[in-house]
Amino acid sequence: MLKILVTGGLGFIGSNFITHILSKHPNKEIVNIDKIGLGANLENLKDLKKEDRYHFIKADTSNPQALNGIIEDCDGVINFAAETHVDRSIADPKPFLESNTIGTFNLLETERKLNKPIRHVQISTDEVYGDIPQGCFREEDRLKPSNPYSASKAAADMLCQAYHRTYGLDIIITRCTNNFGPYQFPEKLIPKTIIRAQKNLPIPIYGTGKNIRDWIYVLDHCEAIDLTLREGKPGETYNISSGNELSTITTVKKILEMLGKPENLIAFVEDRPGHDLRYSLDSSKIRKELGWKPRHAFESALVKTVEWYTKNESWWKPIATNEILHPTPWKMN
Repeated sequence: MLKILVTGGLGFIGSNFITHILSKHPNKEIVNIDKIGLGANLENLKDLKKEDRYHFIKADTSNPQALNGIIEDCDGVINFAAETHVDRSIADPKPFLESNTIGTFNLLETERKLNKPIRHVQISTDEVYGDIPQGCFREEDRLKPSNPYSASKAAADMLCQAYHRTYGLDIIITRCTNNFGPYQFPEKLIPKTIIRAQKNLPIPIYGTGKNIRDWIYVLDHCEAIDLTLREGKPGETYNISSGNELSTITTVKKILEMLGKPENLIAFVEDRPGHDLRYSLDSSKIRKELGWKPRHAFESALVKTVEWYTKNESWWKPIATNEILHPTPWKMN
């Protein structure tokens, strides 16, 4: 597999994945399509301007005509393209359906009509399962999304499974826990906390702050995707998790400590509607069958992340607007 189409490659995980592939696989070529919407940033891949193995095309997967002539020469498709912020999906669900569900459908239809094998890796999320008070979700567990974002991603997963069974497309689904690391859009918890703390602004915590998330460093996620692309079994779903389960309040306190900021910056705010209490995935399948495991410890990776945002104010300052850093963004529509 020499030429890979990456959708949404100007986003957080997509841009880290492209950098990973080009650095680890000198024989591979990347075509990146992105509509350059909210969360996408050309600055994420500015260092690749002179890279002959990297090509960027501005295109929107929700427009099927925009995909014509792009996929034919590729051996694989990694579909990162998605609207991902739960809060915004509560305020305005339509863009999430258009990008996450219709966009996936358009890719699958284009691939179905081509007379060549193409491996499609669908980047999904742990949120499609809903929350779980105890234990961990396995790949065969039923989906029970709690908000428009996770519902749109679950619908895309169902389409992928149907296209594999009905048309025999070579499709793999990956579902990962919460990512963090460099180039993450400032609306997300960890960069939002770092930036607001640096500005000495109150750090908004939804409800009691006891909601639990399993955090994984983005490079570990990229390595898992790379592995499923090369060695995953068609039609399979792989959970990706690290086991770093922390409450929101604990995560925020760790960041404040690293920045030398007082905990009295924490401000509890109204909880968002349908807020899942706990996400947890059993990733034993990808560990046993493909030999993957995370390489980055949470504490050291969080230190690296805090340092990156501290040193790269020029990256986040133009996009970290009052709207993006809003304490209760689901109320803004």
